[in-house]
Amino acid sequence: MSVAELLTPAQVEAAARLARLLLNEGEAAAFAAQLAPILARVQALDELDTSNVAPLARLSPLANVLRPDEARPSLGADLALREAPDAAGGFFRVPRVLGEGGGA
Repeated sequence: MSVAELLTPAQVEAAARLARLLLNEGEAAAFAAQLAPILARVQALDELDTSNVAPLARLSPLANVLRPDEARPSLGADLALREAPDAAGGFFRVPRVLGEGGGA
């Protein structure tokens, strides 16, 4: 079975949830139909034998391009928390990311 045949609106909805996008059922079906031919093309490219094809570009050896560390005064907790939408006890409060119960 090809990748295009496996792409369902439910899979598009799952990917949209991961990307924090809200899609209705019609949009998910439309996107599945639009993405299927693209995935089919990518699958076709994956099947090509490229063992005898020379690379189109070579990266030069990597070098450290970062500046040296330098100690400087920090922002400070009061200033950082002043613009926070929700703070408590000197910490940022954020929505729970992990599922209900348990936690890290």
